[in-house]
Amino acid sequence: MTARGLTAFFAMAAGALLLCQSAAAAAQTTPAAATATQEPRDGQHDFDFEAGHWRIHLKRLLHPLTGSTTWVAFDGTSVTRMLWNGRAQIEEFETASTADHIEGLTLRTYNPESHQWRLYWASSKDGLLVVPQIGQFKNGQGEFYAQDILNGKSIFIRFIWSKTDSNTPHFEQSFSEDGGKTWEVNWITDQTRVPEADFRPQMPAVAEQAGQHDFDFFSGNWQYHLKRLVHPLTGSTTWVEASGTAVVHEIWGGRANLSETLANTGSGRVMGLTLRTFNPKTHQWYLYWANSKDGVIAVPQIGEFKNGIGEFYAQDTLDDRAILVRFVWSGTTSKVVHFEQSFSADGGKSWEVNWISESSH
Repeated sequence: MTARGLTAFFAMAAGALLLCQSAAAAAQTTPAAATATQEPRDGQHDFDFEAGHWRIHLKRLLHPLTGSTTWVAFDGTSVTRMLWNGRAQIEEFETASTADHIEGLTLRTYNPESHQWRLYWASSKDGLLVVPQIGQFKNGQGEFYAQDILNGKSIFIRFIWSKTDSNTPHFEQSFSEDGGKTWEVNWITDQTRVPEADFRPQMPAVAEQAGQHDFDFFSGNWQYHLKRLVHPLTGSTTWVEASGTAVVHEIWGGRANLSETLANTGSGRVMGLTLRTFNPKTHQWYLYWANSKDGVIAVPQIGEFKNGIGEFYAQDTLDDRAILVRFVWSGTTSKVVHFEQSFSADGGKSWEVNWISESSH
């Protein structure tokens, strides 16, 4: 978990108090003012249609924004699991053509404050989550936008979901190089729902890479107890404790996994998730954290295991100051797995531990 994730993890209790205060204030609002204020649409279940098992047929434009008209067809499967009671989900996606193989995942998270979704995509070729598409559904159609780079040039990307009330949802991706004045469709996907009993994924075997099974130990159901330093890097010695559960699912045959966590803090229950993806080129792992308060993926911790110890590092901010963050995993061959998070404000010369957890089956 990064500094942002750390501070947000236990902020839910304060949020609950603010909600109560907001409710009290709303109760004193005049009827005329209440009528004039229209609540944003709650879209936290807009992607419920994606849960389940699917056959996929897609077409991809080989060279977008070049005038190319050459398309390649793929066929494959996808499986989508619900998280956070529908406010997030993970889709495992795999398709193949005669010349190519696409294995990826999409993590979708909902922000209850903005009432928008973030759609994060990663390919098993490098494990990196790309810039998220952000948007919402209106009148049965979902539109999501992002800015990215193609061949060194800045472009806009648009996702459109339609036919979501049927068993054959439709998806299109388009690029724009003129600020959204015109759009070129370059990816079209049609899904067909299939019963789980009839689901038969048949994809090419993937060559084994050193390090790709380093997180196999963490699959399954876990109970954990944690201690958190309340005010890191301030000289504070005040710790708080919490307990919770985690469910960890393998993705890509172990080359990625996702932990869904639920913590009981004494002030309420906090939901989070960690997506871990393996980069077969560098043999390193990326650890991405998000909590249900806003659904935003934090800066990834990057690292690997050596001699049974996993070390992962990132640069982040704490109270608007740049810091370094370190994760250390140990005891991975025992029944109790140990995890520590530390911060450094002096470029790694010294580290202060601020988060300790013990997980057991």
